[in-house]
Amino acid sequence: MTIHEFQCEQWLPLPPEELFPFFADVGNLDAITPPWLHFGIVTPRPIEMRAGALIDFQIRVRGLPMRWRTLIREWQPPHRFVDEQLRGPYRQWIHEHVFEVHDGGTLARDVVRYAVPFDFIAHPLFVRRDIEKIFAFRQESLRARFGVARNHHE
Repeated sequence: MTIHEFQCEQWLPLPPEELFPFFADVGNLDAITPPWLHFGIVTPRPIEMRAGALIDFQIRVRGLPMRWRTLIREWQPPHRFVDEQLRGPYRQWIHEHVFEVHDGGTLARDVVRYAVPFDFIAHPLFVRRDIEKIFAFRQESLRARFGVARNHHE
């Protein structure tokens, strides 16, 4: 199984203590997820975000409806959390969110380690591009919500 890594970072003009609560509220995922994924939260709310929390979502991947179950593996407010897909479209999806004090605001960094079925075809044809589009939408949504931002993708 090939593990790929996607990283992006974005500077936002708030300290981590003010920014982290937005990310701690699973209800805000809808605002930063592209509409073409038809994202929905299945788990009844309110959801207590903590290590060990399980959250179920529904999405559409290339038109196919899917369920996605996430485990919050690590929870270290206001600086870091890690979520892992237990069930969903990826063979593996581990998403680390890091919030560092930087230049009068916060450098929000996403590091995603993932593997996909039929990797040799799916990854180069559409998975990598889809992930880039999803995170570009996310960054634009965060920029619109929180103001001036500087972005970087790898």
